[in-house]
Amino acid sequence: MSSEITFPRQYARTQRFTQGAPRGFGIADGRITFLRSKAADDPTTCLWTLDPETGVERLVADPAVLLGGAAEDLSAEERARRERSREGAAGIVGYALDGAGELAAFTLSGRLFAVSLTDGRAARELAVPGPVIDPRPSPTGTHIAYAAAGALRVVAADGSGDTALAEPDGDDVVWGLAEFIAAEEMSRFRGYWWAPDGSALIATRVDDAPVDRWWISDPANPASAPTRVAYPAAGTPNAEVTAWLIGLDGTRTELTWDRAAYPYLASVHWSAGGDPLLSVQPRDQKRLLTLAVDLGAGTTRELHAETDDVWIDLVPGVPAWTPDGRLVRLVDADGARRVVVADKELTDRRLFVRSILDVADEDVLITASAGTDASDPEIGEIHVYRVAADGVTRVSAEPGVHTAVRSGDTTVLLSSSLDRFGARVGVYRDGAELAEITSHAATPVLTARVELLRAGARDIPCALLLPTGFDPASGERLPILLDPYGGPHGPRVLAARNPHLTSQWFADQGFAVLVADGRGTPGHSPEWEKSIHLDLGPITLQDQVDALAAVAAERPWLDTTRVGIRGWSYGGYLAALAVLRRPDVFHAAVAGAPVTAWELYDTHYTERYLGLPAEQPEVYRRNSLAAGIEQVPTRRPLMLVHGLADDNVVAAHTLRLSSSLLAAGYPHEVLPLSGVTHMTPQEQVAENLLLLQVDFLRRALSCRDADQAAPTMSFSSAK
Repeated sequence: MSSEITFPRQYARTQRFTQGAPRGFGIADGRITFLRSKAADDPTTCLWTLDPETGVERLVADPAVLLGGAAEDLSAEERARRERSREGAAGIVGYALDGAGELAAFTLSGRLFAVSLTDGRAARELAVPGPVIDPRPSPTGTHIAYAAAGALRVVAADGSGDTALAEPDGDDVVWGLAEFIAAEEMSRFRGYWWAPDGSALIATRVDDAPVDRWWISDPANPASAPTRVAYPAAGTPNAEVTAWLIGLDGTRTELTWDRAAYPYLASVHWSAGGDPLLSVQPRDQKRLLTLAVDLGAGTTRELHAETDDVWIDLVPGVPAWTPDGRLVRLVDADGARRVVVADKELTDRRLFVRSILDVADEDVLITASAGTDASDPEIGEIHVYRVAADGVTRVSAEPGVHTAVRSGDTTVLLSSSLDRFGARVGVYRDGAELAEITSHAATPVLTARVELLRAGARDIPCALLLPTGFDPASGERLPILLDPYGGPHGPRVLAARNPHLTSQWFADQGFAVLVADGRGTPGHSPEWEKSIHLDLGPITLQDQVDALAAVAAERPWLDTTRVGIRGWSYGGYLAALAVLRRPDVFHAAVAGAPVTAWELYDTHYTERYLGLPAEQPEVYRRNSLAAGIEQVPTRRPLMLVHGLADDNVVAAHTLRLSSSLLAAGYPHEVLPLSGVTHMTPQEQVAENLLLLQVDFLRRALSCRDADQAAPTMSFSSAK
């Protein structure tokens, strides 16, 4: 790419610098499979293999060849699936392997393709009913299961004998796909799981009939019919989800548990280590049951029950069996999230476990950040560890953010740091590096200069970014821009360069940019995450205020009379909340896709933090952006941005808040984005959104009218 390209254009054109970067790794028989587009300006992802012994890469499947140059044609179901998984690429965006890693299956334009990874032959299309979603080979490689038109189907790997194992028995029933809540909030993106011997499957039957129907329209195209979606808003019915054991001959047995008490199917694990495992939750999420399935009767028995007075977080990778049949789970206890194998705790307060990556007889591979008793608590670092009965060993060496994929003695380690762009991907065997997988991702036209620090009495993790070349001794005072996510599931203060690139670009426009991960953000302690219970907005906002006050107190060149804040999704909620609740601190806000009224957001997320609307009406009122607008003492500039095609945080959030602001006589700007979802993947939209935000913030913070001047600043706690 030319060095003359601007950052906003480069950021948009490269899909946030993800194009050309390897991802989606699989390991089998020492061979590595992965996804990657051919170049930084190419959005089409291909399937590759790597022989780590020789370092030779092979292009296994190229969408341009398989589709004959035709454009992709995605079904509505596939678009929704990609939106849930935040997938913005084109081409082969996912694949699945058989147990030996010899057969891969994937979809293109709703068509099913399979390819042998060992014989060098080209990928072939299998003639099956479509549009196909989520194809997965059996562990034995003899069959491929897939979802299509609401049915769960299976076809022989050679393309013969296609059969429907389960077909919808109602207009709102689908088999083998994750429901909205599972995919959006539980990180369960699948709806079926193969038996280890390939003889049967466990599959979900999802009935959306009880779920309220909403309509998402495109006002820019009035001739287009609105889209009807099933959206389970807080306090309203969820989909009915059941699980079934299905043989390849179509025989079906329902798996039973107390679904009235535990309606959420959080995860399914089926391995050779033991009976299939289900984890289920009640609606209030204060218990998590691990159930073992009796395959003969379809009944379940309780293996473990975890309870918490607030809620229990779902963590990827557990529960699971070790290959020799010991149960692996996590427990929140005494300020830490700990790994437990066969009721023996293998980690302590020195680590906060983030995910389970792989389970073997000898050890468990995890990611974790520093716990409350860490001797050297890093800021924003996430490392890979081997956890065994004889101790814990850190696998990742350099400071930064790391994750891994492991199978047998081969590990793919992804390592990001503040010292370089993107992630370095190394392949290791028995601790020795064999190869590095090449990235074709673009090199950004700017360099993020990040100071990681802790602020205030609570040691809030922060990142501070200044304009390139800024000299604090120059006498210049910088306006401040807070750039948070600031809520559950979204850490922003990371010891890696790429997450801070956009913040650095804003800094280079003349701002001191502060990113703060206050209470509620993950990676510190269970108490840190759960302290926001029933007080989501006020607590997360107060930590932004406290972080700002602490950082500014030590840096007199920060101008606290010019403080802006921007954010998207929860960050958008926090940005709008800042100017509406604390106009004494914040002087302008850009709120993108904000949740403005929590009764309009989904069940599993909202009820975890705020309870049920009918039982906690005051909690919902207190956390609503519309509460008390009439009494806001000073009315700060506020820009609301929302994609009209957003089916996660629907545009009604912004439109209702705008109506309340108008009724209160509160001036504000609304930027509707026609055809844009929650991800804003479109190149022109992503580029111009950055430019428009800077223009708004410059106007708001440097050209205030006299009656909008900042009052005497007060960083006291909001009441």
